[in-house]
Amino acid sequence: MPTLTSVSGFPRIGEHRELKRAIEGYWKGSLGLDEMRSTARSLRERHWRFQADAGIDLMPSNDFSLYDQVLDTAMLLGAVPRRFDRLAFDHGEDLAFAMGRGYQGPRGDVEALPMKKWFTTNYHYLVPEIGEDTQIALSGTKPFDEYREAEAIGVHTKPVLVGPYTFLKLARDPQARELELDRGIINAIATAYAEIVRTFADLGASWLQFDEPALVFDKTLEDTSLFKSLYAKILPARTNGVRIELNTYFGHIADIYDTVRLMGFDGIGLDLCEGRDANLAALRRHGVPQDTTIFAGVVSGRNIWRNDYADTLALLDDLASISDRVVVSSACSFLHVPYSTAGERELPAKVLDHFAFAVEKLGELTQLASLAGLPVSERDGDDRYQGNRALFDGTRVTADREVSRRIDALTDDDFVRTPRRDERRTRQHAALGLPVLPTTTIGSFPQTKAVRAERADLRAGRITREAYDASIRRRIDEVVALQERIGLDVLVHGEFERNDMVEYFGQHLNGFLFTSQAWVQSYGTRCVKPPIIWGDVSRREPITVRWSTYAQSRTTRPVKGMLTGPVTILNWSWPREDVPRSRQATQLALAIRDEVLDLERAGIRIIQIDEAALREKLPLRRSDWHTGYLDWAIPAFRLVHSGVGPTTQIHTHMCYSEFNDIIADIDAMDADVISFEASRGDLVVLDALRESRFRTEVGPGVYDIHSPRIPTEREIEDRLDRIVATLDPDRVWVNPDCGLKTRAEAETWPSLEHMVEAAAAVRTRLGRH
Repeated sequence: MPTLTSVSGFPRIGEHRELKRAIEGYWKGSLGLDEMRSTARSLRERHWRFQADAGIDLMPSNDFSLYDQVLDTAMLLGAVPRRFDRLAFDHGEDLAFAMGRGYQGPRGDVEALPMKKWFTTNYHYLVPEIGEDTQIALSGTKPFDEYREAEAIGVHTKPVLVGPYTFLKLARDPQARELELDRGIINAIATAYAEIVRTFADLGASWLQFDEPALVFDKTLEDTSLFKSLYAKILPARTNGVRIELNTYFGHIADIYDTVRLMGFDGIGLDLCEGRDANLAALRRHGVPQDTTIFAGVVSGRNIWRNDYADTLALLDDLASISDRVVVSSACSFLHVPYSTAGERELPAKVLDHFAFAVEKLGELTQLASLAGLPVSERDGDDRYQGNRALFDGTRVTADREVSRRIDALTDDDFVRTPRRDERRTRQHAALGLPVLPTTTIGSFPQTKAVRAERADLRAGRITREAYDASIRRRIDEVVALQERIGLDVLVHGEFERNDMVEYFGQHLNGFLFTSQAWVQSYGTRCVKPPIIWGDVSRREPITVRWSTYAQSRTTRPVKGMLTGPVTILNWSWPREDVPRSRQATQLALAIRDEVLDLERAGIRIIQIDEAALREKLPLRRSDWHTGYLDWAIPAFRLVHSGVGPTTQIHTHMCYSEFNDIIADIDAMDADVISFEASRGDLVVLDALRESRFRTEVGPGVYDIHSPRIPTEREIEDRLDRIVATLDPDRVWVNPDCGLKTRAEAETWPSLEHMVEAAAAVRTRLGRH
């Protein structure tokens, strides 16, 4: 029976977001490079010691990053585009930050690498760029330095790297297109990884973990050939007893398991949470080589709910009948969960008992390994087992009968908006009177330190609700006037009252719980704090009507009502695991539908229902796309807006994902306007929109808001010229890639001015000024 435990990765931001504060302090110049490095080093040591004290046998190193692990891998392999090399930074950290954020200063003006979602998570990775002039070779020492760092404090670690197959499958060419692999690139990557293996062998490493989540995608024969070619050169580099674990997660590898089994990996990491049934079936069918260890991913790195010990121990018993070499492991890195429940002092203990964040999951791993080593007859008498079983007795929540009644009463007509989109479009254009290429923003304006301080003062009772509301009105007045001054056509109220686009809505809905410290890294130093769906969801009170109508009262131009859609609320919350996600999405859709209809009754003519995360949870296997997700996600969005009148214009927004492969499904959402993240992806979505004859009006983002760069009017004009050369200008909107919440005032308004000026210039060239 299993006795060893393993962790694939640990959160790096720190218990109190120390890393975020140190890096942002360095960016602002209030903290030196050595101080930032010292903070990072102390966090690594703290996390290693914590895992060691928890009893973890195989703990990771090189899972730590100042910005992103894929970016670190690109730099390690020398995949640094020339435009960044020319900046000639003195320190690797500055180069990494320029690649992640872009750079605009005395050394030059360079846009950041593209950024995409890490598989089905809300974590964003930097897309590696490999061009004809890229010379792939081992070019850094970060993994080795951090391994030595751990050894120096007496901690023996398992170095973790993004695997070569996944790295190449995620990489793009300089035009953000899929990389065309030739034998030279494949050999260069394999040679670099073989050198990594030999170096770690010389350093005395016992295990190396190569993360290959791309193996859970559908694969062609060429993909399998690529995988085999890479590792045929890497595996023979093992010397001095070093062993290699091929680690997979976010799904199953049943279609390639037999190939993996025969290649001679020392360990195979399998996700037995998300890929359980198919992975188990593959193990039973093909078996496990005598000298191969199965790293059984039985503790989820994707949820915050306690592990069901009875279910997991039954699974481990099943594995024991297949192989006697099993390690109890995390299903993926704990990067995707908060640090610890110990920081949550506002939730009752009986509620917190149901949650396991990263620290608590360490305890689950060691307890499961211990319990799995006991005879089945002895487990029932173990207090750890009995305490866990009490959490799953079915008494946690009571169903809301009114919510069930509303769902049961739905008919097919509730998911269809009338009249058809083309008729609505004609009537909306007449009612709104907007110019060609109308300009707008995605919704939020900068959440400055003063805005956050006022919100904190209200929570702490240091200011009254009346004083706070007066401040919000002043801020809305200011941004409405600013938007009018620079010439935006459709305005927004700025969302100053909102802490987060999901948490804010959850605070006005029944069925949600909220944490105070449960932060999770989204990208770079950006962290989010998802709410928890605890029970059935319904709208408790109007959410946005007050401030939307106030903003509309301050201008004659249309102001968008700004909402978060049901699928995004679901995907950016911690969902329930006792109720299907499809039902949770329908509950949320009914709640947001109530808000949409209230906004329309209040006179708001344009309503944006953001579904930024729609693509995020699309299953990784194409055969599961519809039955497993789209067949309920798209109807949930349609339910939200199907009740509005023909002249009410419905917008939605999506960001930082691959849209091309589901473009027809996005069109089927039946919105009137959809804005996309596009500029950081080099506008590759345009071809898909044209080829699919996309019927919805579109706003491909014309500049990247996740960078502090201020785009020039010329570069925005160039993007708009490409857009109108591909799409019908009468169906194009002009907007940034995403909301402006995270940007500074000094970056926001010049960027928007350049955008409006660029739109005016293109209108003139079109003869439509």
